[in-house]
Amino acid sequence: MAATTSAILSLDVGDRRVGIATASLVSRLPRPLTTLVRDERFFDSLDNIIKTENAKALVIGLPRDMHGRQTAQTEVTEEFIHKLHNRYTLPLYSQDEALTSRKAEAELKSRGKPYRREDIDALAATYILEDFLIERGADV
Repeated sequence: MAATTSAILSLDVGDRRVGIATASLVSRLPRPLTTLVRDERFFDSLDNIIKTENAKALVIGLPRDMHGRQTAQTEVTEEFIHKLHNRYTLPLYSQDEALTSRKAEAELKSRGKPYRREDIDALAATYILEDFLIERGADV
């Protein structure tokens, strides 16, 4: 069943997995959604999520080093953004993802419950989206 309100999705892109978070454009409260494996079914799964969530934009976490410089992972992510650009007509935004995975892992550890790498990825995507919404305000 498709979402009735529009949403924005964020992606925490890794070599093997992509964490995904969502936020309603009404409530603007990001939450972890899922983590997808980057395999031959990845884009079909992402297509389904975009449709189900009624996504109106995608925010992609852009990795940089602690001094704001590009890294090898920045190039991987930029290639991934190019693929997204070729596939979707949705607006695409990049957002600095500095330390979001570390912050997500620390948060999950502090809960004292078992978690998986996929949980870190989805929570990191949530932090990316939260930062984006704070920085962009109502401009989305």
